[in-house]
Amino acid sequence: MQTDNLKSILKIIFEEVNNGSLIGTKYHEKEVGLRFTSPSHISGFCSCIPQSQPNMSQAGEGKDDTKTTLSPYEEAMEALSSLITKRSRADKSNKGDKYELLFDYVKILELEEPIKQMKVVHVAGTKGKGSTCAFTESILRNCGFHTGLFTSPHLIDVRERFRLNGMDICEEKFLAYFWWCFDRFKERATDEVPMPTYFRFLALLAFKIFAAEQVDVAILEVGLGGKYDATNVVENPVVCGISSLGYDHMEILGNTLGQIAGEKAGIFKRGVPAFTVPQPDEAMLVLEEKASELDVHLEVAAPLDASVLSGLHLGLEGEHQYINAGLAIALCSTWLQITGHVEINYLNEMTHLPEQFVKGLATAALQGRAQIVPDQLIESESSRELVFYLDGAHSPESMDVCAKWFSLAIKGDYKQHNSYTSNPEHKEFGTSHDSLEIGHHEASQKSSTQFLLFNCMSVRDPELLLPRLMRACASHGVHFQKALFVPNVSVYYKAGASASMPTDTQVDLAWQFTLQRIWENLVHGEKGNDVKNTDHTYEEVTDDAEKGARSCENSQVFPSLPVAINWLRDTVRKNRSGRSQVLVTGSLHLVGDVLKLIKK
Repeated sequence: MQTDNLKSILKIIFEEVNNGSLIGTKYHEKEVGLRFTSPSHISGFCSCIPQSQPNMSQAGEGKDDTKTTLSPYEEAMEALSSLITKRSRADKSNKGDKYELLFDYVKILELEEPIKQMKVVHVAGTKGKGSTCAFTESILRNCGFHTGLFTSPHLIDVRERFRLNGMDICEEKFLAYFWWCFDRFKERATDEVPMPTYFRFLALLAFKIFAAEQVDVAILEVGLGGKYDATNVVENPVVCGISSLGYDHMEILGNTLGQIAGEKAGIFKRGVPAFTVPQPDEAMLVLEEKASELDVHLEVAAPLDASVLSGLHLGLEGEHQYINAGLAIALCSTWLQITGHVEINYLNEMTHLPEQFVKGLATAALQGRAQIVPDQLIESESSRELVFYLDGAHSPESMDVCAKWFSLAIKGDYKQHNSYTSNPEHKEFGTSHDSLEIGHHEASQKSSTQFLLFNCMSVRDPELLLPRLMRACASHGVHFQKALFVPNVSVYYKAGASASMPTDTQVDLAWQFTLQRIWENLVHGEKGNDVKNTDHTYEEVTDDAEKGARSCENSQVFPSLPVAINWLRDTVRKNRSGRSQVLVTGSLHLVGDVLKLIKK
């Protein structure tokens, strides 16, 4: 079957599903093999379409026969990548990047009424909004509801953004919904209403998926800010949440906590209850003002008391997660009450939680946050260990939290996990629970070496991030033998798991050299050395395998992530001490790129 034919079939299918003419009928069964029993649920759709059909559209056209053919999924990723733009994201100066276009897009996809009917939990914030959404989804799923979760960014595969009942949407369903939406936009695009940009398309696709799959609850994580975010087309959510606020995306959201809080409070809707966590006074004042203007009942959710977990542990690592868990409990309790599913007010019963809440909190999973993954290649070669500690922290406050988690984790100061961690969801999702468990006694038997693998976006200030990270680690007695700086550019040009890792030695490393200089100055400052002499410690690496790298006493710049990973592996092979522990942080994109490499 040709890819173009497949797209045409899927398009017709969805047109007919929408008007109900396909109920109980077969369509192109010889080619596709589908039976539809409902206009909203595509039965058997996860095994019906070939996984990797080549694109034969160029055959016989005199084109280069050696050209690489694309699978249907790769073709979708190429189409999605075409929506990536380099223009600045929504801010006040461009009136939300023509925010009103989102309502035109909703009409094009005929989603006005489905979105109004959707029972939404909407969460914004600087830190912890993804974790809060993960806890919320897990709790409500364990309460028996059919859940839809939309988060960002994805780390390995774009399908991670769309989770149905705790699992990534299957590839075949994704393709069907993707092409239905993409082709509709393509057919109706004009100069006034152009194709939606990357994130907007994904958010709109999420609404289409959740509406068609008839989820009981849609949990939506705001992508950026709140007021002008694509998820904010929801005009009547059941409940809203604001997680911890801090300084991030200041070039877009503002330079003060008050300005940032104002943008986040943009998700408040008149009369809709909202919850937040303890905030700095400046931020809390703005949240309260915005809530008052819209007659929003705003409450501060108390952090979860670990004693109510019946001896179990949160599914997401780190002390800060008790704050996010407390917010999730408030959101779930309120959602249950407003939708008429419970009579007990769990907010006033924080000394006891229902079993479904406890199980939901204990089994919540989210990649790239306090995640520990051993390198399987080194593990298969010898008894030596290379362990990656991955956390997508990218704000000053998050650096403190990340450093504390890493410092405690490498010392073995975390406890054996509970019985829920054997849940296969964790194995599939790659959370911290399917990672390494090292008892304190065992950890003390082997000497270990710590490395930092770091990159951050140039819009963030490494003069704020790196000092916080270094000093927080040092306060726990952790010092890095070497910091490795790499570019992570793959995600900016391609979408999807198959996006190739660049190895071009000509890549611009100016930003990485800046990070290196900051790090060297910090290390020399900590040691009491003259920072003015640090430039003299640089040396170019001449080995062909590491061409383009720049080594220094305490750091090294690599032209690509694969080269850096290979350097770490070679270092471990030569190191007789046994264990090398690598903290990967500064960017969720970097975390995703590392996972792609080490989980192959």
